[in-house]
Amino acid sequence: MENFVVSARKYRPATFDTVVGQEHITTTLQNAIKTNHLASAFLFCGPRGVGKTTCARILAKTINCQHLTAEGEACDTCESCVSFNQSASFNIHELDAASNNSVEDIRNLIDQVRYPPQSGKYKIYIIDEVHMLSSAAFNAFLKTLEEPPSYAIFILATTEKHKILPTILSRCQIFDFNRIQPQHIADHLAKIAQKESITAESEALDLIAQKADGGLRDALSMFDLNVTFSADRVIRYKEVLNNLHILDYDYYFKLTDLLLAGNLPQSLLTVDEILRKGFDGHQFVVGLCRHFRDLLVCKDNATVQLLQVTESVRRQYLDQSARAPMSFLLSALSLGGQCDMNYKQAKDQRLHTELWLMKLANLRNLLNWEALPELPLNGVQTADNGIAEQASSEKKNAEPIPSPPRPSSDNGSQLTESQPITSEPVHDYRLPTNGTNGKSPAELNGNGYASAKSEVATAVAAPPVTAPTKPQIAPPTRPATSRLRSTVALTSGPAQASAATPEETVVTAPARPDKSFTLEELQDAWATFARLRRQQNDITSEQVVLNRELTLNGTTICLTLDNTLQVGFLTELRPDLLGYLRRELQNSQIQLEHTVQVQEVKKMIYSSLDKFNYMAEKNPALHELRKALNLEVDY
Repeated sequence: MENFVVSARKYRPATFDTVVGQEHITTTLQNAIKTNHLASAFLFCGPRGVGKTTCARILAKTINCQHLTAEGEACDTCESCVSFNQSASFNIHELDAASNNSVEDIRNLIDQVRYPPQSGKYKIYIIDEVHMLSSAAFNAFLKTLEEPPSYAIFILATTEKHKILPTILSRCQIFDFNRIQPQHIADHLAKIAQKESITAESEALDLIAQKADGGLRDALSMFDLNVTFSADRVIRYKEVLNNLHILDYDYYFKLTDLLLAGNLPQSLLTVDEILRKGFDGHQFVVGLCRHFRDLLVCKDNATVQLLQVTESVRRQYLDQSARAPMSFLLSALSLGGQCDMNYKQAKDQRLHTELWLMKLANLRNLLNWEALPELPLNGVQTADNGIAEQASSEKKNAEPIPSPPRPSSDNGSQLTESQPITSEPVHDYRLPTNGTNGKSPAELNGNGYASAKSEVATAVAAPPVTAPTKPQIAPPTRPATSRLRSTVALTSGPAQASAATPEETVVTAPARPDKSFTLEELQDAWATFARLRRQQNDITSEQVVLNRELTLNGTTICLTLDNTLQVGFLTELRPDLLGYLRRELQNSQIQLEHTVQVQEVKKMIYSSLDKFNYMAEKNPALHELRKALNLEVDY
């Protein structure tokens, strides 16, 4: 029975033209061989499984070939090539620095370099995993690497270039190997499958190529695994998903559709199904964030090329990207980054993931993107341009209305008569932020931003202007759970359209009368605030301030403190404390005053002199006794 040889060894490239995905390196090496511009030392660095050691062996074989082809490839027929193919060449030495990393191993190598080759032109030394050499071994290798004999060439290979001494790097010609593109890996796997008479679905090979993450050796290992699994020598997409334990794209598309629809129950059930299948929760979070990133790059034709998937999956991404608002994707990525960073520290990691999904499902209510059209990404037309064009068209249809000159706005630009102020609210399509940039809640529109309309109404005090007659557009309905405020125009119907003004007002609740309260009610509310503060941030100094005795003078609370340090803590607590007390006691006139009464510190008695002085204060005759006896107090 013939022994099985893994594909990574069976189909290992033997010439430069068979190396996959490293054309920039193979072309350079071939030109160096043709022009005889060979360096004395090469350093091949890059991730695992991209062809570093393979290229080193091909280079060593080609350098000593006696009959090079016109393309700069080895002939495979001369004595040197045949001995190399049989692993019997005396001019090519390969050393594994991971197991031979001592000074003695390098000294033995240096002793071998002294002897010229018996046949051929060069002696080539390939040192794999060179970063594993010790510092002493590197230092012993320095002089030989800098000034080797004319017949010696060193080829070093490593996956961790940063671990190599700078003095070694400066003596080498460095070649950086790239990760192999998934399409190149898939094409190479298809050629191997054809040679082995294996039927493989293109989606299955693409999935293996993406899972390999740029490493051809990993891709070939996964290819062998799936060939072994399929008894009929057919590699299917579904079987590759199960064998490699990969989460299917369909789950991400399904979950994104549920989140866009605000369907939280089905979203949680889908995540539960994913976790019950044995997928890691952290990998799911990273994968979903990657999915949102891919949807984001599909928003513009210039960035679609960054999506490295099959054509059928690409069409799914383009379709879902057209339905996913930009505001949702940006918010989802921001929240996903926080979930990813805090996942390892979370006590209940599943709850941590589900809370993220709850926030995503609620973005539909907070952002209200159904009422707001998407902005184009190519920068051809912005929101301000669209509003200006709409205003100019309305002015052409309406009769000109004279108006006095208006003062300049906050940004210093002069408002002219050709810039009408309509009564329609101007929406801001940006994402809401935590701050309001100094705007009052009345000046914030439904998205948490100060609208352009409210800013103009605040900066310009214009007389009433008759708006052109046009159908009234009802503002979008807000859900009951939303806490965001919105402004409404004074005009409420067609009958009042002629009295429309550019200013807007805020519908506020009527003022509530203040209620009186007793000292006992104040003490109860004060104690509740102290307890809540202790649960939120257990700072001993704050609790000392909150546990002081209170006195009430009308609606003024008086507090006595011991020192200025306590005054600082009270100053920090004052806004939250007054807000809580006014809300709980339903009295907006509550004030807080404090006085500082420094307590006298009693001097402690430690030394013998302190004891003598303490007793002498009670009996002054002790001083006379000490003088009469000429005594001294021991310190």
